[in-house]
Amino acid sequence: MATALEKPAPSVERTPAPGPRTGLRRYWHLYAAISPFYLLFVCFGLIPVGFSLYVSLHRWDGLGSMEWAGLSQYQYLLSDTDFWTAVGNTLLIWALATFPMIFLAMVTAVMLNSAVRFQNVYRFAYFLPNVTSVVAVAIIFGSVFSTNFGLVNAFLNAVGLDQVAWLNTPWGIKIAIATLMTWQWTGYNAIIFLAGLQTIPGELYEAARMDGAGPVQTFFRITLPMMRPVLLFVLVVSTVTGLQSFSEPQVLLQTTSNDSTFAGGPGHAGQTMVLYFFQQTFDNNDFGYGAAVAWGIFLVVIIFSIVNWRLVQRRGED
Repeated sequence: MATALEKPAPSVERTPAPGPRTGLRRYWHLYAAISPFYLLFVCFGLIPVGFSLYVSLHRWDGLGSMEWAGLSQYQYLLSDTDFWTAVGNTLLIWALATFPMIFLAMVTAVMLNSAVRFQNVYRFAYFLPNVTSVVAVAIIFGSVFSTNFGLVNAFLNAVGLDQVAWLNTPWGIKIAIATLMTWQWTGYNAIIFLAGLQTIPGELYEAARMDGAGPVQTFFRITLPMMRPVLLFVLVVSTVTGLQSFSEPQVLLQTTSNDSTFAGGPGHAGQTMVLYFFQQTFDNNDFGYGAAVAWGIFLVVIIFSIVNWRLVQRRGED
């Protein structure tokens, strides 16, 4: 029984939670503040993507009326040897550019991390190629790899080797494009690796030195495992950007083929997937099949990025 000294607990009235309409009215100014991004995304992102999927199901020259084609364009895409040749060219150029670029970026980041003086100057110098115009860089590299007056052939002549028609042979074209992409992205990825290196605690290196570990053992036992998330990020980003290469081969090889500015040089040796998309869309005026090619490129990029991500994750688990 309650005694006289005990007081009844005061009743607390709970206000009902505001409904959807009440919350929307209360925070309408916040939604209005972020609405421009979503409006621009819908207008210039979501609607064009949906329209491209719709166009891929039709035959359309860009001006006349559309003709329903269904999945026939995708069926033709699976058997299109020119498209798969472009896929092979893209993957080969990506491999020739990405693996040397990651190696050079890691070495550069380690050197920048150990440098004491002029760190900001070095970072600016290595990052500068990434913000330089791709068109200007491609023109310069076209002169560097020129058959008669290029610096590369001048060096080969100086050491007693024969000249190489870099921009007129299949392997020469791929090496020239890969070299351009490596030069362009090495500094960018080095800055990312440098940021990752600076997050590794210095106590780990001190403990390794006390245990008698050398620089090579320290790198493979401490630096590389701790850098695996950053390495995964760089690999995925390099895959996405490398498989969508367009400006580099287009500008570098636009004067080496009489067929088309999107042909990728003699024998289509430098024609990437995006170049093939532009050729079908704007040279052949086949917007329907061009949209199907674009969705094919999207699937190739997604699949290849997932494969790279799984490979790195599996090595990390091992």
